Amino acid sequence: MVNKSLRLRAEDAADLEVISSVLQDAIARIEDMSHLPRLRRFAMVMTRFRWEVADEFRGEGGMRVRCGVYFDDVLRVRTQGIDMADREGLLPLLAITSEEADHGVTLQLNFAGGGTIVLEVEAVHCHISDIDQGWPTPSRPDHDL
Repeated sequence: MVNKSLRLRAEDAADLEVISSVLQDAIARIEDMSHLPRLRRFAMVMTRFRWEVADEFRGEGGMRVRCGVYFDDVLRVRTQGIDMADREGLLPLLAITSEEADHGVTLQLNFAGGGTIVLEVEAVHCHISDIDQGWPTPSRPDHDL
């Protein structure tokens, strides 16, 4: 299973919880994020830890893989506690949460260090897809939730 690519989509809050768990501890560089207003899309490339194959590594190390992530029907994007001018900045993702709102849904991408990207969307439409074969890593994320 180590070489199998993952592709998922979310269309509601329950689906988004699955994607959030798959992307937990994924790392994004600010320069790999883009808001595309004309397409009503927010897209990014992340390096995610492959939790789905972690047991194959007997508790040590694991694999990372580059993963494309995008959200559609995006009405507005805001950031809190993130210096978007720091193009080389790294943002480790903790979780993605959703909350019903007047305009549709508010999604929060919560990063380590307290930074948040807030997406105001009409509805939940998120897609993720592994975009390479991945590589072994000697360490695995280990932190309190």
